[in-house]
Amino acid sequence: MLSGPNHSNRLLLFAQQKGMLRPSDLTELGIPRVYLTRLTASGKLARAGRGLYRLADASLSENESLTIVAARAPQAVFCLLTALQFHGLTTQLPRQVWIALPQGSHAPKMDYPPVKLIQFSGDAFTQGIETHRIDQVDIRVYNAAKTVADCFKHRNKIGLDVALEALMDARSQKKASADDLWRYAKICRVANVMRPYLEATE
Repeated sequence: MLSGPNHSNRLLLFAQQKGMLRPSDLTELGIPRVYLTRLTASGKLARAGRGLYRLADASLSENESLTIVAARAPQAVFCLLTALQFHGLTTQLPRQVWIALPQGSHAPKMDYPPVKLIQFSGDAFTQGIETHRIDQVDIRVYNAAKTVADCFKHRNKIGLDVALEALMDARSQKKASADDLWRYAKICRVANVMRPYLEATE
């Protein structure tokens, strides 16, 4: 008779520790999935997105949309406009969450938030990744210097003015050194494009 309260308590404790809960987590815990439905119906858990749940009374940060995406697609790296916003290097407010995945990947299926997938390959995908823990969820985001280089690489998608603003802010806020910017410019194969702008900020 104790399995009900025990399962509920274990599930709530797990949600508190992990931040975001997926139905597959219940299988690993040996808890029937019906408890997810019951705790949601009773108002103790809340649905955060497709296949994602969190404590109903959890205080969430402004980065809630990032934690939802990271929980659904742990291999994704936040890039371009989303990374700029994360690092405080833009006045843009992106309507989508921009993520990078390896060439040939598919965007995660999500009701919310809307996701914009950019496919990267080789070092352009693997280099410059930082991991930050937010609301008990690990999120992966490109560092400031890599993000600036990515913006020049994808200037046709986001606009050269956004890339230039990011470069100026990264230098003035000391979030990216000239050496790092050169390094990532070469990795992203935009050294020739960025050279005049980099030289102007030195």
